[in-house]
Amino acid sequence: MSSEEPQWRKVHTITGVIPRSRHGHRAVAIRELIVVFGGGNEGIAEDLHVYNTVSKQWFLPAVRGDIPPGCAAHGLVCEGTRILVFGGMIEYGKYSNNLYELQANRWLWKKLKPRAPKNGLPPCPRIGHSFTLCGGRCYVFGGLSNVSEDPNGNVPRYMDDLYELELHSASGARGWSIPETKWCGPSARESHTAVAYAGLGSPKLFIFGGMQGRRLDDLWQLDLNTMMWSRPHTRGSTPLPRSLHSASIIGNKMFLFGGWVPVPESEKQKAAGMKWICTNSLSLLDLDTMSWQNLGPQYDDVGSQLQNHKAQSEDQNARRPKARAGHCAAVVGSRLYVWSGRDSYHKSLGYQVCCKDLWYLETDRPSSSDAVMLIKSTVSMLHVAWRPVSAADCYLLQIQPVNPPAKQLDWSAADGERKSQDFQSVSECNTEEQENTSVQQHGNLAKSSISQVEPQAEKHEAENMTHQSPEEALWFDVGVFKSLFSEVHCYYLPAENQQVTPSSRPSVTKERRLQDYQEREKEELTAGQTYRFRVAGLNCLGRGDFSQVSEFKTCQHGFPGAPSAVKINKANDVVCITWEAPPSPSGRILEYSMYMAVKKSRSSSSEGPGQLTFIRIYRGTKMSCTLSSNQLENAHLDCSASSRPALVFRIAAKNEQGYGPATQIRWIQDLFKARAGSKAEVCGADGRHAADSCS
Repeated sequence: MSSEEPQWRKVHTITGVIPRSRHGHRAVAIRELIVVFGGGNEGIAEDLHVYNTVSKQWFLPAVRGDIPPGCAAHGLVCEGTRILVFGGMIEYGKYSNNLYELQANRWLWKKLKPRAPKNGLPPCPRIGHSFTLCGGRCYVFGGLSNVSEDPNGNVPRYMDDLYELELHSASGARGWSIPETKWCGPSARESHTAVAYAGLGSPKLFIFGGMQGRRLDDLWQLDLNTMMWSRPHTRGSTPLPRSLHSASIIGNKMFLFGGWVPVPESEKQKAAGMKWICTNSLSLLDLDTMSWQNLGPQYDDVGSQLQNHKAQSEDQNARRPKARAGHCAAVVGSRLYVWSGRDSYHKSLGYQVCCKDLWYLETDRPSSSDAVMLIKSTVSMLHVAWRPVSAADCYLLQIQPVNPPAKQLDWSAADGERKSQDFQSVSECNTEEQENTSVQQHGNLAKSSISQVEPQAEKHEAENMTHQSPEEALWFDVGVFKSLFSEVHCYYLPAENQQVTPSSRPSVTKERRLQDYQEREKEELTAGQTYRFRVAGLNCLGRGDFSQVSEFKTCQHGFPGAPSAVKINKANDVVCITWEAPPSPSGRILEYSMYMAVKKSRSSSSEGPGQLTFIRIYRGTKMSCTLSSNQLENAHLDCSASSRPALVFRIAAKNEQGYGPATQIRWIQDLFKARAGSKAEVCGADGRHAADSCS
């Protein structure tokens, strides 16, 4: 971490269907979404809740299939967009050993029945076990079982067994096995944590703490290649013994938060027989150097817990989460999110309260953003957008006019006469990239439609630039934005007392105030000019790296703008694409042309990996185009590193002057179906809009 004091931030503004507070629940992250399942507080929760960290909104997805019963103290892991749930308490004294899978891209539940181990029985019903994913396998360790022969009784038994679950590549599980381990492993326990780390050397499983009549503070390591147990030698101050805590991996570090810890010796006289209290302590273990670091006090609000035996009061100015146990934690990018959990508990009174707050820990500057996208272009404005970065509170957008202007890239009349079967590569298309992005309210992970402009800097530099490169020329601020888009009419010139060099780096602040720009001179955008854009995320730890450079051009006077409001709808085997006329037609629209990226022929295989080959699939006056599954069989599935798999289309309008800039549309496809090579590879999406576009 960049600062000695943990940079905790409370999420104050939350909307949507907010779940009731609880403990014993679990959470995993899928991109910007946190999926929460199970837990209890006056009854076990059954619903699946999802929190969108970008829109700060909770929602209840419409799940279907083999919906599992509510459970608590279960295991929950995530691989891609599938989630696995194992075990847990379904009612008092009744534990489960069922295995469920959730395909989150369809919100479809399925009960799995993996084969039993060849060398023993499958894992028995249990709670408080660890369930950890590593390399296509899940590992179950320990937990608490009920060995009572009376169905209404509860005779707990601590477990120390280890199981391995082999998964299928996309969906389902092959079977259980009982691996043969070397040396003695951890003692039986429950409510411990286990994380997998595959940094230096072979992948390893790390187990810390837990409960076996008393809280534990031992750290164990299992080498998953040799299956050898060991007690790694660590440096620094070992965290207090604890259970019902959380352990999360960010980079090469394990973050340990909260849980039940022993009452400090100095407070035992006030404890009135209490031996354990909740903590909000945070510890960090560097898994490469095996060194512990305590981030903040080991004890906090001890007096409140010992004297009041009730919920700690809400402090709007609190700088860290309240003490808690049985909470959930999930990592989104470089942020560690913590939600709910037990606030305080007094056994003799049977008094229990759960926290309601949501916090995140900032551990690093924002990561690099994807390239800026173009939504709309006019003669004096460029409407641009960018994808969210998980650790960014706001975004710094910068612009750089290309000087001298790049040569005119208009659609010529000859292009309009080009035969529909002719192929074009991106570098040959005389278009200016435009975007049509839309947002789905709740961040649904279902197959979706989204638009994205691909970075064009290298192409334009090779074809058009004769003078300065982006690194040599000066960059100017457009502003700092909390939103994910901006209608850019102008940019700010440096203040007179500010020296700017090509290599100058903006000051690292959480957010530049508006008054920083009020005294600055503005420069308006001009018609027919090419501009470069880049964006970087900002948070309390500083500014992240800038995105790749994108180039966009304002429209020429007299040419039509790009078609807008593109929608894609799929019914059966027919796909219908509709659009609206350009906001600035500059005269009568004579026709529209629509192009689709297609699979490259052998003759074009020498083109660069970032270049797409297009074929015209529609030419006419209607603002719609219908495609059959047969027409889509030759479509290219764009799987570029910075994007989700998608089909790519372009639409341009023509008036008396000629063709204007094109709107580019990326139609997101189902990743699992695309990998399987099924027919849904080219027609598997349903036309809904993706959650990671502008909002």
